[in-house]
Amino acid sequence: DLTAELKIDQKLNEGKTKQIFELVDQPGLVLVQSKDQITAGNAVRKDQMEGKAAIANKTTSCMFQLLQESGIKTAFVKQHSDTAFIAAHCEMIPIEWVCRRVATGSFLKRNPGVKEGYRFSPLKMEMFFKDDANNDPQWSEEQLLEAKLCVAGLTIGQCEVDIMSRSTVAIFEIVEKAWATQNCTLVDMKIEFGVSVKSGEIVLADVIDNDSWRLWPAGDRSQQKDKQVYRELKEVTPEAMQMVKRNFEWVSERVKLLLDPQASSRVVLLMGSISDVAHCEKIRKACASYGIPCVLRVTSAHKGPDETLRIKAEYEGDGVPTVFVAVAGRSNGLGPVMSGNTAYPVISCPPLTPDWGPQDVWSSLRMPSGLGCSTVLSPEACAQFAAQILGLRDHLVWCKLRASMLNTWVSLKLADKKFQACSL
Repeated sequence: DLTAELKIDQKLNEGKTKQIFELVDQPGLVLVQSKDQITAGNAVRKDQMEGKAAIANKTTSCMFQLLQESGIKTAFVKQHSDTAFIAAHCEMIPIEWVCRRVATGSFLKRNPGVKEGYRFSPLKMEMFFKDDANNDPQWSEEQLLEAKLCVAGLTIGQCEVDIMSRSTVAIFEIVEKAWATQNCTLVDMKIEFGVSVKSGEIVLADVIDNDSWRLWPAGDRSQQKDKQVYRELKEVTPEAMQMVKRNFEWVSERVKLLLDPQASSRVVLLMGSISDVAHCEKIRKACASYGIPCVLRVTSAHKGPDETLRIKAEYEGDGVPTVFVAVAGRSNGLGPVMSGNTAYPVISCPPLTPDWGPQDVWSSLRMPSGLGCSTVLSPEACAQFAAQILGLRDHLVWCKLRASMLNTWVSLKLADKKFQACSL
């Protein structure tokens, strides 16, 4: 049925658990088709697990969606069927990037004396060169640089290694934050990057499914839900395989929940006058980029304080986490009055004008004691600060902030690389 809808050209690659096909009508895109095979120990142990392809495809499609909606660059385009997804055609960088939060597995064997459960903060990063004949040896950064790998015309140098290393940490933290909403500890995780044949940039590629990580519900190893269960089987019996499959299904059911916001939240924008609306629209637009709904109201704490407090009360009683933003030109009574009368956070974002701005800003900065109102002048920064407050409760907001931090860092790194090339 797949070939009927999509014109499939030659098979580009086949691994232990998937096949990759070129798409005739869509240059630059490939079909990643999962297989019902499960393997361990470099395929020393391998079995058919009926339904695994669909489970793996569902898991990886949800994970890539989460990362993409957060703002991480990935090869994923869309889920195509139960067992396949469409992705950008990439040449793979032959390195497995492993990120660890908790010491377990091969790390303990390579580092005798470290007890299982040792927590890495910051995260522990390791690299393994993909080479089945030599059991994927661990590599150092120096080895990777000296290898001078060339992938899709891009030479992997210091800049590229730094970008992948930073990205791995950000990707791990986003996935960890998402699983924490289901009371699951992401213990460790392996990912791979590719170079997009079309754009020439490094993107997260391959798959992220239940073979890619260790997942311990409630941080309890005895409840592990990942492929480790299969690796540790004394013998592979039909009953044992059913248990492994149940674990994989458990993960693929839960993974959908990671895309749902845990708590609704909002920003309530109060403006002193309708003339402030252009300034407020900038804040609303920036809030939307974090997925935060924004309500706009007009009220003046100078001219109608009773009305200001009545509007405030409307948003305090329904239990939705709220950040108030006060936008008032000239003398800002709005932010301080709000701040003195609510336990919710209040941010003043006054629209300053060139003529009196330097004098006006003091009404936002210097307030009576007992008021915790902060002042942020840039509308975009105001929205970001509101997102940082609400991100404490909503993992999807936090994930967008985390990805945005990474993307800013990467763009500086690439700008520096480009600048150095020009100067030389």
